Amino acid sequence: MTLLLHRSRDLPDPGAYRFWFPTTGTDVALDAERKLPRLAARLEGAFNACRTLWWRLGREMGAARTAEIAVTPTGSSMGSDFGVMLAWSRLAGEMAAGDETCLAVCDDPWLFRHLAGLPGVRAGRPPPLWARRARLRLRGVLARCRVSLSVAMAALRLGRFRGAHAEGDSVLLVYGHPLSDSQGFDAYFDDLMERLPAVKRLLHTDCPARRALELTGDGRTASLHGWGSPLSALGLVAVRWRPERRHTEGPYGWLVRRAAEKENGGGTPAMNRWSLHCQERWLASAKPSRIAWPWENHAWERGLCRAARRLGVRTIGYQHAVIGPHKLNYSTASNPDGLDSVPDLVVANGPAYRAEAAAWGVPEERLVIGGAFRFRRSEKDLYDAHGPVFVPLSSNPDEARQLAAAARTVADSGRAVLVKDHPLYPLNFRESPNLSRTTVPMAGHDGLSAVLYTTGTSGLDALLEGLPTFRLMLEDRIAIDILPAGAEATPVTADGVVEALRSAVRPRRLEWESVLSPPDMDLWRRLLSGDGEAGERRRPAMKEAS
Repeated sequence: MTLLLHRSRDLPDPGAYRFWFPTTGTDVALDAERKLPRLAARLEGAFNACRTLWWRLGREMGAARTAEIAVTPTGSSMGSDFGVMLAWSRLAGEMAAGDETCLAVCDDPWLFRHLAGLPGVRAGRPPPLWARRARLRLRGVLARCRVSLSVAMAALRLGRFRGAHAEGDSVLLVYGHPLSDSQGFDAYFDDLMERLPAVKRLLHTDCPARRALELTGDGRTASLHGWGSPLSALGLVAVRWRPERRHTEGPYGWLVRRAAEKENGGGTPAMNRWSLHCQERWLASAKPSRIAWPWENHAWERGLCRAARRLGVRTIGYQHAVIGPHKLNYSTASNPDGLDSVPDLVVANGPAYRAEAAAWGVPEERLVIGGAFRFRRSEKDLYDAHGPVFVPLSSNPDEARQLAAAARTVADSGRAVLVKDHPLYPLNFRESPNLSRTTVPMAGHDGLSAVLYTTGTSGLDALLEGLPTFRLMLEDRIAIDILPAGAEATPVTADGVVEALRSAVRPRRLEWESVLSPPDMDLWRRLLSGDGEAGERRRPAMKEAS
């Protein structure tokens, strides 16, 4: 049959189609009864099916010179919605080949033009492109100017702390987390610096100068900004990701152009270029013996691995967070130079995540289990069938608003609901008799009946606590699933969440040891001191068998 493609201001007669669906960024009010059934599940299924395609395209795009500062080629589903656009393309193709005539409503000028070229699609007038492109380009110039001035000042203010590092040091490269302090505690590596006084800390360029100054008082901490050249910072105004023509004019050309315009419309490419500049100068000047950092296979990390390998510096990537089926950037499949941009050793936080890293291309001989610094085992029973539903909001504002709306629907059904803001991105919402805001983390409550979330580690925490756990799927984007194999939250949609909670039963508590491990301080001591490195690679197999 046919897929009709129109923008929201140019809709066909309702009798011309059976079902309809809106794409990301399109707000339209049509007959709710005729909205495409199971849209959220269809979109997520299409996203999952496009995983290999994104990796292939990312690997091809990543070979270009300027791709080293881009997010999209890495497959980062948290930093780029390129995968969601591929999913809309696949879903549109499926509907165009289906038995019913369907309407796709799309106000995104790039996505519209891509969909219009698919077989079986009959398109109306496309949304104007020039205005969106002009806004993004102006915004990009302003963002790069801001980045340029900000990092130039940071370099001038933080250069005096270079003396904290000496040749041959073992260094923890970390983000400027608000929970870290200048007394040796780090949010990513816990009290490792207290236990190993010879280890130094280096703050990533994401940490602004003001925060860096708060953390450098220990005499062991410096900032990457301090090795940057203020003169080079001024050149960041001209930095842009420029995909090659074969990608901007290929079968996914409109989507690649869209990704480039969106990334260049912000400051991320300039910040990535600055990070590469600073870390290369730091490696050449400070001459550390080894670096460990929270590894996620992002663009700047790939550059770090390449630069360190050229200088003979050992790289240790700590898989500190979670992977799951949607964290595509963890796979080595999108790395254009294969394992050359992967750390010498990847330290997983538990057996489940070690297995996932291996499945996604990290060789077994480069994997060990070092334990989870950021997760704590709990013996407390949090379940209470008559307790409130706990709803932790996402860091993404759009996801947080949709999750808060679902929480209100649950509250209106008579259930007590506790909504917790993301600590860095609070959401303004109205409380009601059954809907209350809480600042207390999940583990601090005495009794909860269920957990409703979109993405983040809250789902894993809930399953480890043995709570009924529901992941809200969204109709305009992907709620990133970060759960490892064997840990499953129940997927729900906004219109089915009340019934799902009503029929919820307590699941079997997920065994902590099957997913995570306690920190192995002996391993970390050897890794950061360089003792017994050859034997460390055999240790995980013995550990997992026990």
